[in-house]
Amino acid sequence: MILWVVIALVLVGLLVLVSAAASLAGRLRPLRRAATTLLRRQAEAEKLQAAAVTLAREAETLRLKAEITQERLALIKVKSGPRGR
Repeated sequence: MILWVVIALVLVGLLVLVSAAASLAGRLRPLRRAATTLLRRQAEAEKLQAAAVTLAREAETLRLKAEITQERLALIKVKSGPRGR
């Protein structure tokens, strides 16, 4: 008789455990989708960051070229003297 009680308690415990595991597995699916979405967005953000760095370098290059052009223009104006105006 005690053997049947022990078997019933073990089966009830297993049933509770399976029920809890199924509930947890159901909750993990949306979390997995969210994690996948976050990883995809992180990859996109890294690509955008690399593009931003490239654009910043290009902007710095253009700024330097503009400074050099202004210096050359100033030299040309100085060389041409007051007649140039």
